Amino acid sequence: MSLTSLASFIFKPRQKELEKYNTAAEELQQKVLSSLIESGRETEYGRNHLLKNTHNYEQFAQNIPVNTYEEMKGYIDRMRHGEQNVLWPGGVKWYAKSSGTTNDKSKFIPVSADGLHRIHYKGGFDAVALYLANHPHSRIFDGKSLILGGSHSPNYNLPGSLVGDLSAILIENINPLANWVRVPKKETALLSDFEIKRDRIARETMNKNVTTISGVPSWMLSVLVRVMELSEKKHLEEVWPNLEVFWHGGIAFTPYRQQYEQLITSSKMNYMETYNASEGFFGLQSNPSDKSMLLMIDYDVFYEFIPMDEFGSDHPTVVPLWGVELGKNYAMLISTSCGLWRYMIGDTVQFTSKDPYKFIITGRTKYFINAFGEELIMDNAEQGLAYACAKTGAQILDYTAAPVYMDSNAKCRHQWLIEFSKEPDNLDEFSTLLDKKLQEINSDYEAKRYHDVTLQHLEIIKARPNVFNDWLKSKGKLGGQHKIPRLSNSRKNIDEMLAMNRE
Repeated sequence: MSLTSLASFIFKPRQKELEKYNTAAEELQQKVLSSLIESGRETEYGRNHLLKNTHNYEQFAQNIPVNTYEEMKGYIDRMRHGEQNVLWPGGVKWYAKSSGTTNDKSKFIPVSADGLHRIHYKGGFDAVALYLANHPHSRIFDGKSLILGGSHSPNYNLPGSLVGDLSAILIENINPLANWVRVPKKETALLSDFEIKRDRIARETMNKNVTTISGVPSWMLSVLVRVMELSEKKHLEEVWPNLEVFWHGGIAFTPYRQQYEQLITSSKMNYMETYNASEGFFGLQSNPSDKSMLLMIDYDVFYEFIPMDEFGSDHPTVVPLWGVELGKNYAMLISTSCGLWRYMIGDTVQFTSKDPYKFIITGRTKYFINAFGEELIMDNAEQGLAYACAKTGAQILDYTAAPVYMDSNAKCRHQWLIEFSKEPDNLDEFSTLLDKKLQEINSDYEAKRYHDVTLQHLEIIKARPNVFNDWLKSKGKLGGQHKIPRLSNSRKNIDEMLAMNRE
């Protein structure tokens, strides 16, 4: 019997528990809410917001305001300086560094010991549980797991307190037994210089029996390309013949899928999407043939949702999980055992099923273009690019887009900066296909494009190799979990990248 066959018995009770997601979603979420309220009552935030007198969802929604990072920043900074019982009982040692806000370069998301184990590590456990349920003949524990992580640094010089990428915090606190199956070695995994780390990871792992890989698709692809360069092989299965699954998350996989399938041609290779953010672990792809993810509803996370057609209004509707509608775009709020209360995470989702609750990520509340009423979201962009790539054979490494509000000829349009790993034979054809697909899937975009009256045909500028990485490096964000902002109403980022593109 293989090691994986033996280990699989550990996951069977959890596989059975997950069946409750089909029938008891509201009950599970109500239980989570009660637990969070009970724990939060003696904190400063709980006392200030009447959690002692809060006994149900209606009172919770009345007593706790909807929060962005700006509202929580003061509390979090005090926690980072060592204050206890502020947002969550006791002290919090670890802070996940995330992309910034309008006023700050970075956000610092508290990761409590409770949240670490009852959200993040629980998500990792369930990823394996669901994978083994779908692949009973798996041999993943018979080899090594390549886990791509970021880096961390001391937090205000407090003993044992860290700030950094969530992945680095997870690696730093992982059960030592897990290091028997994890590669690369810890010192390499936590290096801050991604260019050095990439080479060292490739050298340390290329002669190992790697059976699983996990990380952000763009950064993992860079590592795998280096493995291929060093090994001088044509396909990755020649290096790792027993590789069978890539757990990916952080950014949409669609633009990268074709490149992975060309790199890994083995028929036994599987892909499983995860929704693990700095703020929590929220979703897992439970069915390999369905791109929707299962919402994880019995972790220490209580979910609420704001319809995107009301987002930004003075008094938007806020509904709990059992109040959502299928096919509607929502901004997601979370309350967690990391001390985040009715916190606007910044992601937008759309539900595809209620039994169980399954969803797709449609974008970011701040990553969209609505300069002319076109309401273009990331899901539209990913679909349009995937269509244009499929029709032309092109492949994309990275992209960003922003509006040109008016040029010297009084023309308004969307401007796309795209780095191709394989360029289309005809960029004009690619541009036309993308534009037509966006009109097909977004009626607002189609209306604004009508007869070129409001919005002219989009413009594509080819990015030189590594311009996006150079831009991230200039911001101190190369590697880890940092991502290129895909869509924006502001031209700040794209203008900086265009300037680099001309260098």
